[in-house]
Amino acid sequence: MDQAEPYNDQGQPERQRQPERPRQPERQDRPERRAQHGPGLPALIHPVIAGYDGSTSARNALAYAAGMAKRLGRSLLVVYVASSGVYCEPLTGQVVGLPRDTEALERWLLTELDQVTDPAGLEVHVRTRRGSPARELAAMAAELSADALVIGAPQHFWHHVAGSVSGWLARHARCPVIVVP
Repeated sequence: MDQAEPYNDQGQPERQRQPERPRQPERQDRPERRAQHGPGLPALIHPVIAGYDGSTSARNALAYAAGMAKRLGRSLLVVYVASSGVYCEPLTGQVVGLPRDTEALERWLLTELDQVTDPAGLEVHVRTRRGSPARELAAMAAELSADALVIGAPQHFWHHVAGSVSGWLARHARCPVIVVP
């Protein structure tokens, strides 16, 4: 036996009300995912990363990255990757590490940025790392969910033959890689 439908005051069948779904918060109410950093380091949200090594093409890439960060409204992270600084002394066989002054390197990076562009209105951070430039830049870009990674084009012929940082990053980075001549 069919169940009778309830009728409203006008004699028409009433429709069953669907339960209301909970409203999703507006996009602006959702908390942004921030990168986790160690103590004392500010959280960066999707920065534009500029890999810098002091070459002419790296200076061009730094200027391009600064302009891109301004247009996107993102912070700029300038990264210098130093070699491990460890070598073997040929006469004694002693392993020697070259100390590098991180603060001096970071001041140098900020000075270089001032020379290639006006950083006014731009949130700028600088970092130095040790190791393989390609691997360290890719790791930092993945760690911070970078919007883009901007580097200078290789300048030596043997980089085109043996491989370059830009070639490795184009194959392995998890964000857009922009190579500036």
